[in-house]
Amino acid sequence: MKRTIHALIALGACILASGPGSFVSAARAQSVDWQKVDETLGRKPAVSDDVHRYGFPRTDLSVTLDGVSIKPALALGGWVAFKPGHGGAMVMGDLVLLETEINPVMAKMIASGLEITAVHNHLLRASPATFYMHVAGHGDPVKLASAIHDALAESKTPLTVAAPASPPPAVDLDTAKLDQIIGVKGQANGGVYQFNVKRRDPITQDGMPLTPVGPMGVAIGINFQPTGGGKAAITGDFVLTGEEVNPVILALRTHGIEVTALHSHMLDEQPRLFFMHFWANDDALKLAEGLRAALDKTASTKS
Repeated sequence: MKRTIHALIALGACILASGPGSFVSAARAQSVDWQKVDETLGRKPAVSDDVHRYGFPRTDLSVTLDGVSIKPALALGGWVAFKPGHGGAMVMGDLVLLETEINPVMAKMIASGLEITAVHNHLLRASPATFYMHVAGHGDPVKLASAIHDALAESKTPLTVAAPASPPPAVDLDTAKLDQIIGVKGQANGGVYQFNVKRRDPITQDGMPLTPVGPMGVAIGINFQPTGGGKAAITGDFVLTGEEVNPVILALRTHGIEVTALHSHMLDEQPRLFFMHFWANDDALKLAEGLRAALDKTASTKS
């Protein structure tokens, strides 16, 4: 039955994509009660084209790594993204959990019919250790939102959004130079300077294009958190095809950047993708050059 539903979704996506802009316009026209989804999840989304992305940062955690206090925007930013599709919506997400929270959250997800597509680390040596649960589902978006909310209630993930105590700190880095080296324009978020680098090849799952790629979690993500004196802690993930994996590992290690994880995030995307997480704390511009060398081994875009 599940495969039949997926096939119908894929067929609907192909029909909707038959003309320029028709998929986006048709998807937007679907009667999704976004206000109800917002109320169920207890927060407002970032909206990009037809995708509504909800952030679940672990602001309750104090995580350190190699003496660096990790800001939520650097490596603790859980999220779920809803994309309208044929007969409802697809949802994808990446949730940040402590070790003791994994199985209670997973049990709730499974009981609600959501799929678990990956569970793994992104960082090494962090205290406390954090793990990342990737989830997916199709159906009525309000029911999906309710299932995600109820599952996250099994963890200490904040389910209400508190007003920020103070403005986020300025990013004390030469961001113009970072933009030039990385080759795309970054943006500040919660004291972290973030890049989303798109791949040139289209990415689909169950026949649906995963666009826009940043909100759907299939762009290369690179984050810089200032650590003083022109230095920065960096982490994120490279989105790679199989033949790109080892050239990127070599490029990163040659430039003093640790590879901290290599794994999948999804189960049946096309082309098959691998996600490589990394870490370093050093001169920000030097690290940017190393990241650029790794990007040059991928089918990624430059502005």
